[in-house]
Amino acid sequence: MTLQTDLSDRDRAVLAAVEAGFDRAVDDLKALVRIPSVAWDAYDPAHVQASAEAVAALAEGTGVFERVSIERAPIGDTDALGQPAVLATRAARNGKPSVLLYAHHDVQPWGDEALWATPPFEPTEIDGRLRGRGASDDKAGVITHIAAIRALAEVLDPEVGIALFIEGEEEHGSRSFKRFLEQHADVLSADLIVVADSDNWSTEVPSLTVALRGNVALDVRLTTLGHASHSGMYGGAVPDAMMAFSKLAASFWDERGSVAIEGLTEADLDVPEQSEERLREEAAVLEGVELVGTGPLLRRLWAKPAATITGVDAPSVPDASNTILPTVRFRLSTRIAPGQSAADAFAAIERHIRAHTPFGAHIELDSIDLGDPFLVDATGWGATEAKQAMADAWGAEPVEAGIGGSIPFIADLVQQFPAAQILVTGIEDPATMAHSPNESQHLGVLRRAIGAEALLLARAGDRTE
Repeated sequence: MTLQTDLSDRDRAVLAAVEAGFDRAVDDLKALVRIPSVAWDAYDPAHVQASAEAVAALAEGTGVFERVSIERAPIGDTDALGQPAVLATRAARNGKPSVLLYAHHDVQPWGDEALWATPPFEPTEIDGRLRGRGASDDKAGVITHIAAIRALAEVLDPEVGIALFIEGEEEHGSRSFKRFLEQHADVLSADLIVVADSDNWSTEVPSLTVALRGNVALDVRLTTLGHASHSGMYGGAVPDAMMAFSKLAASFWDERGSVAIEGLTEADLDVPEQSEERLREEAAVLEGVELVGTGPLLRRLWAKPAATITGVDAPSVPDASNTILPTVRFRLSTRIAPGQSAADAFAAIERHIRAHTPFGAHIELDSIDLGDPFLVDATGWGATEAKQAMADAWGAEPVEAGIGGSIPFIADLVQQFPAAQILVTGIEDPATMAHSPNESQHLGVLRRAIGAEALLLARAGDRTE
């Protein structure tokens, strides 16, 4: 892969169309950000429906698709339906390949609004970044697809097949994703799948994500008593649930902070160098606080497991009373290295919990979510064309990178479409703060991501399968 200085007239025209349509794309992104489309059960589903309708209108407006619809699929084997997704399709012509473009229009909850410098659903441009919940994750991914298709259509009548699948519940576990693929397999089947929901090396250097950790998340309830008891009367002899929780939690890590759950594996990945200074800055690590784990930094993030307790149900400090707690519930989120199945990792985690729970405390495990890790085959034509398109649109050679996060549904894509090449791209950068207060999208990254995808679609149309 080389940086090209002499693009074809067609490719120059495609990039010029991206540039001409960029302000419109930003306006469309702002309109999507204004919709608080949180798919979690405690939030108003009408907002997710409104978001789906807005995305469907954008797809219709491209003038490219033969059919645009809003669809809902069952959740597993139940009668309950998942959140609305947008499906837009255009068949390939003259033996050209088909490309499936994926993103999601639902967003994370916004949390404490007091932690936001600007209102979470009022998109605000500051210093070249658009702030707002979902401005990057993943409504910018939606707009990347829409704007790339628009630019392509302005330059030529595309013969490449395009299926646009914009999910409505990725942040809520993609609960109906597998059934959606099964129900629409005929129109979603593609030679190349582009998942626009990942990161870039920096605001100037793009990434093709080639490794994703999987995840095992579960709720653990520890119970030691039938009811709360007076801490003064029984403390020192009767075990309280918080004590059991503290001792169990401490067993998840060794003295260096590496995961100490026997049976979790690590992957043999080559990783680029990463400075501690950059990592500390990106993660906002406070001065004097040590990093955890051992080995090269990016191996810790991409190739090794990680365990995090993301929530604890226990009385708050203002509500604390002098009682021995009978029960504590916590949420354990574990990232799994590529090469290990989530089912195997869950079995190891369950064994560890049962072996390390002290005082004979009773254990209940529920709300179990499993997602397999993924390694991208970067040797196919899709990856080659994608990296060249990134180099041409960004003016910088892309990095083949891993990410510490998970996209569990990719395993479903592999199962449903085993012959497809799968690419994981994205519009985030190290300062995006996805899932956090003050999430933002770097507009320069968005512009270049649209250009790269538009070139990829144009060049895919040059191929004959």
